[in-house]
Amino acid sequence: MKRPVAITVAAVMSFSLMAPLALAAEPAAPAPDAKKESKLPEGALRCVSLPQIRNTRVVDAQTILFEMGGKKTLANRLPRKCPGLAFEKRFAYKTSLNQLCNTDVITVITSIGAGASCGLGYFEPWVAPEQVGGQPGDGKLEPAATPSK
Repeated sequence: MKRPVAITVAAVMSFSLMAPLALAAEPAAPAPDAKKESKLPEGALRCVSLPQIRNTRVVDAQTILFEMGGKKTLANRLPRKCPGLAFEKRFAYKTSLNQLCNTDVITVITSIGAGASCGLGYFEPWVAPEQVGGQPGDGKLEPAATPSK
């Protein structure tokens, strides 16, 4: 007699544990803002070709400059500050594609191994301040129009 009761209790317990999972599997209604597509800033790129990246320079905890082929520089402003990035000034990424995109994640490289992992932002055209009349090293990272020649 104890056996059928144990089976019934086990069945009830497994059903009660699975019910929340079944409810969670139902698709949730999208949030009102989720239907709006995020707007790509003018001149920005979602992805860059890996072979075109010549060098990278970490500016601060939220900005990385990508020096590309053709003397073009792109600024990537991470959506949030990346802990340790400004101090370490080095990072790694892993992608199975031949491009790096705003949906990819970088990982800060520390002296003891991997640090924080952070998402990338869009790649926006950037011109050094001294090329548009500013002072070298003034730290401005505002996208600027390419100077006319």
